[in-house]
Amino acid sequence: MIGIKPEKFQPLSVSQGFTLIELMVTIAVLAIIVSIAAPNISTQLANQRVKSTAATLENALKEARAESISRRQNVTVTYSNGSAPKMITITAPNSITIASYNYNAKNTIKPDTALTIVFEPSKRVTMARAYTVCDSDTKATPHQVEVNNVANIINKTGGTC
Repeated sequence: MIGIKPEKFQPLSVSQGFTLIELMVTIAVLAIIVSIAAPNISTQLANQRVKSTAATLENALKEARAESISRRQNVTVTYSNGSAPKMITITAPNSITIASYNYNAKNTIKPDTALTIVFEPSKRVTMARAYTVCDSDTKATPHQVEVNNVANIINKTGGTC
């Protein structure tokens, strides 16, 4: 140990955080990413609302078809676009409500002709219908629920709002 000089201890310089410029650049990059992603997210939410309302309408029509067969009487399906909450209602001939379904307030159901459809116990409808489900967000893709003369129900993408 003779002749060996002890070296001086020099502490390492370690960064203890971020600089203000680094934080500002990070926030700016995040803001750009959010501004790009936000319109896509709102359109996806609108598309999901439309799909949900179309599925609700399809289920209501299928239930009405089954009820008309099991009750052996005509069953009517109506809906209300204007009132809140928006509802699809299934009724028997004596105006007794069999079932009712709520659908999203931002959606609108547009029929090709009349608002109501009547399912007959003979597994038919009085007149074929096509319903288009639209959203208040015009970027959403509309869905169409069709009922043909023999009461087959088809839910598909399409239609015009």
